Amino acid sequence: MRILITGAARAIGAATATELARAGHEVVATARDVTTLDHLDVARRLPLDVTNDDSIAAALEAAGDLDAVVNNAGLNGKGPLEDYPFEEIRAVFETNTFGPLRLLRPLLPAWRARGSGVVVNVSSVQGRVATPLEGAYAASKYALEAFSETLRHELGHFGIRIVIVEPGYIAPGMKGVGRHLGDPAYAGLWDQWEGIDTRVTGTAGRSDPAIVATAIRQAIEDPTTPLRVPVGADALMVLGARSTLDDASFEAAMRQTLGLTW
Repeated sequence: MRILITGAARAIGAATATELARAGHEVVATARDVTTLDHLDVARRLPLDVTNDDSIAAALEAAGDLDAVVNNAGLNGKGPLEDYPFEEIRAVFETNTFGPLRLLRPLLPAWRARGSGVVVNVSSVQGRVATPLEGAYAASKYALEAFSETLRHELGHFGIRIVIVEPGYIAPGMKGVGRHLGDPAYAGLWDQWEGIDTRVTGTAGRSDPAIVATAIRQAIEDPTTPLRVPVGADALMVLGARSTLDDASFEAAMRQTLGLTW
């Protein structure tokens, strides 16, 4: 299969490019700066800015007919929503939420006509569980999951599959748009939230991107893959608890587990 990956320069994107290439797929790796892809042993490396229609059109023309896309490009940003800059919220949404839809739209007429195509949208545990100080990121992933559910309903009729992959904390993380401390009134929350990933993942630490890459490959290759695929022990733990507890019980459990008093 010929598969295009966005945000392929590092972490999950790079691991996915390597995994798919080793499995014999023709990988088209993309990133805003194409030179950051030089370390990848893939069929093609192309520049792509998922927030720019002209860049998308040029990349898709150069890539040729595609069988699948992996929407992995992402931005994170931290800060209290009270005064988090709207321009930074918009930047997160442009990449994380609108980018995947911008990339998919030009592909759909041909995919509908032939009756096949696979879309893997890389979401996050925070696409289903929002956390303090990461509201912009969580909201962008919640919205991506909503888009994905709708696309599954609309496109399944034409033989096009949609899969949402939901990783927990993965090393080495993603590019951020900045850290906005906000009003000093939130200093106590920052103190408590610092290092939260180590309390979620335990002594094992963040999961390796390779486990997400394997999940993505399996999602592309296996037509029985469900809509949502949690990845990582922390993701399974958090989402498992969320699915069985009501809001108050889940919040209480997470506060106790994470030692939050805020």
